[in-house]
Amino acid sequence: MGSSDRLFNRQRTVHQILGGGLVADVMLWRQKNVTVGILVVTLAAWVVFERSGYTLLSLVSNVLLLLFSILFLWAKSAAILNRPAPPLPHMYLSDDMVHEAGEFIQNQINVLLSVSQDIAMGKDSRMFVKVAVALWLISIVGGFTDFLTLGYTSLVISFTIPALYERYEDHVDSFVILGYRKLKHLYVRFDAECIGKVQNWILEKKKLS
Repeated sequence: MGSSDRLFNRQRTVHQILGGGLVADVMLWRQKNVTVGILVVTLAAWVVFERSGYTLLSLVSNVLLLLFSILFLWAKSAAILNRPAPPLPHMYLSDDMVHEAGEFIQNQINVLLSVSQDIAMGKDSRMFVKVAVALWLISIVGGFTDFLTLGYTSLVISFTIPALYERYEDHVDSFVILGYRKLKHLYVRFDAECIGKVQNWILEKKKLS
């Protein structure tokens, strides 16, 4: 199947379009254990937040309280019974790690601010339309569901649609391209038969007037 028979005449594979790294492997189910693990963990988180009444702050607080209590009792009992202390790694942030994280965040924020400024000043009409449509769609979807459900649904879709498309891409591309060609043919006929007649009628009216 040539590139002309692919959507958008693309030459890269789905795996390459998604970056070709670990993220692409996870999204395309090439790391099945990781993909299933992410889906199970996110489903469990969704159930906890949606069905148990927990909020993010209360859940994190309770988990940390339980963790610190276990470690504290473990350390105290180990000192009394002459047992090894809890095997905790040395937790430390180096200057390089902080610098790299800060530089990454700074670059991302600067890009966002630059794009926002271009939109606000009317310099990028296309980006304004894209952002407006995206926010409008988010607003509509947000009216039907909450953020957690939307996030989990989006995650499931991102782990499903690319994998299914990669598996059946020949059939999908052929079907979509065939449909596009039929729609294009119908548009050409509509343009010739209807719009063309209307334009001719308008021109005749102008000549008569």
